[in-house]
Amino acid sequence: MTGAAEPRRTPLTDLHRELGARLVPFAGYEMPIQYASILEEHRTVRSAVGLFDLSHMGEIEIDGPEAVAFLRHAVASDPGALVVGQAQYSMLCQDDGGIIDDLIIYRLADGRFWVVCNASNREAVVEQLDELLVRGDFDASLDDRSDRTALVAPQGPNAAALVAELTDVDLDAIGNYRSARGAVAGIDCLVARTGYTGEDGFELFCDADRARELWEAVTTAGERHGLRPCGLGARDTLRLEAGMPLYGNELDRDTNPFEVNLGRVVKLEKGDFVGRAALQAIALAGPSRMLIGLQMLENAIPRAGYEVRANGTAVGKVTSGTLSPTLGEKIAMALVPAELSDIGNTFDVVVRERPYRAEQVKLPFYKRPRD
Repeated sequence: MTGAAEPRRTPLTDLHRELGARLVPFAGYEMPIQYASILEEHRTVRSAVGLFDLSHMGEIEIDGPEAVAFLRHAVASDPGALVVGQAQYSMLCQDDGGIIDDLIIYRLADGRFWVVCNASNREAVVEQLDELLVRGDFDASLDDRSDRTALVAPQGPNAAALVAELTDVDLDAIGNYRSARGAVAGIDCLVARTGYTGEDGFELFCDADRARELWEAVTTAGERHGLRPCGLGARDTLRLEAGMPLYGNELDRDTNPFEVNLGRVVKLEKGDFVGRAALQAIALAGPSRMLIGLQMLENAIPRAGYEVRANGTAVGKVTSGTLSPTLGEKIAMALVPAELSDIGNTFDVVVRERPYRAEQVKLPFYKRPRD
């Protein structure tokens, strides 16, 4: 009898153990869920700067004369609209419009792109892209660089001041969803102003063998900025407050972009692409379900999978839920019939076989203060 496969390690797994992190299996990797307290880590990102190891994420480089044509065919967004140094949120869809994964696509050069996918879907994304590349006979290459790449992410209002101390890259020139190549603490990095927390922040991609050096340099410089290492527990509560979807919760192959308020990602006008016919039909008819925000009116914490009722009838499920550390409210996202998805509507969320009242509120739950 064969045992379960050992979880993979990131280049920083040993360091996390040295720091006393609680490590758990996540998407096939051994990852830090927390160091001290999820609540403290969450609040640090909202008020100062937190540092995340995201080296489990997948990174795929697409290069070649027909890289633009290939990606325009493969994904629902339009990577051809990007200028060099710009990034976009995107989705890889099935023929029926279901979501294989959500992605961030960076344009590194005219014919070179950096595609970042979820760790749990890396093999599926590589397989889909490779199949489409071969089938379409595009003059482009695909290089899965995931195992050779580390990703360290300082996130929070002090992130820019921290990274500025370590790099000559002009961070003022890197707006949201922009990137530039440069040295951070003497280490060659792709410096991207992206994140998954609802705060300003950066994602620093470097060679895997420089990951520990980069982490330690950022940590040392971060001491005067209130930096704290953060785990995936805080990352989840942060993204939920910011109304950001998580694959496996809000997104999956049975869900389409229009149902989860991401129709803006789909560029039907760009021409044919995988899933276009199905997505165009959904856009015309309207989605049958919608992802909504819920705020509990009674004292119960909603969790993923809990039943949502309207007038005593089951109508949907909670996709993610928590007690919001920032707002002090019990919040959730849920998929419900589109005809019920109006702000102010009330529902019951079933917690331990008892219904508790909740009100539909506007997403996101939290928006960071702007200067």
